[in-house]
Formats: sequence, C-alpha cells, structure tokens
Amino acid sequence: MLLTMSFAAFAQGSPPPTPVNIQDLYLAKDDGTGKAGEVATAFVTTDIPIYCVVQLDSSTSVTVKMNFVAAKVPGVKADTNVVSVSYTTTDGQNRVNFSGKPAGKWVAGTYRVDIFIDNKPVKDLSFEIKDLAKVATTAFFQPKAEPAPKPPVRRKRN
Repeated sequence: MLLTMSFAAFAQGSPPPTPVNIQDLYLAKDDGTGKAGEVATAFVTTDIPIYCVVQLDSSTSVTVKMNFVAAKVPGVKADTNVVSVSYTTTDGQNRVNFSGKPAGKWVAGTYRVDIFIDNKPVKDLSFEIKDLAKVATTAFFQPKAEPAPKPPVRRKRN
C-alpha cells in the first residue's frame, strides 16, 4: 500500500489595520491664551477664532481633514466650503485642533464642519453663529424667572 502525504504552508499576512475613528468632536472658543477652551455650543459674530477639536480613538498616523462649510449664511451660496485644511498625525498623536477665523467678523448664519479621515467622510457637526447685537437685545428683554414673593406672616395679638 502506497501512502501519499501532502503538506501545505500558508504565509500569514498581518491583519488589516483597524480603521481610526472619531472618539469626540467638539467646537470651542479661544481660552484667552490662543488655545481651544471648553466645549461651546453657542457662538456670536465676534467669537474669533472658533476651534474644532477632533479626538481620535487611536494614535495611529492618519490624515484628518476639516471642511468649514457655510451651510445657510445670507449672501453665501448654500453649502459653500469656507476653509478646507488637513493635518497628518504622527504616531502617538490622537488629537487635532483646527481653528478658523474670518477677515473681519463672522457673518451670522448656520455653519457645519465636515471631518474626513484618510479622505473618507466620518462625521459632521452643525452650529449657528448669531448676530451679537440681536443676542444682546434678546437677552436683555428676557423675563427672569424669580420665585413669587412670600406673603408677610401676620401674628395674632392677644
């Protein structure tokens, strides 16, 4: 009886790299030292610059791109890219701070930041920039919610 045996060897390649995603995306105002401050959700036309902070879930080197888009701004065609900027992280970096500022003041309207990682759209964030004069006037005339005064306590005299 003749016994034939065969062996096969397969080269094991490295697993495909895990895609890098966004762990956190937020906007911020200047902290007074030229850096991104705390998370901000409301902006006025004098908030210059506005920061876009992208926190990645990995420190693998990737290219992060931000499109700053005028979504609905008077006098500007809808969905016009105002600024496009990209940054390639180095190994060990997992945070990218973008900033944007106009030549003068912002024009009030609705804006959006679109974030891409290695040219793939990942996330977007819409926000509004309000006219400072309108915000100040509106805030001034808002009624304050104060508790109703308590009636005076009357004591009986004997």
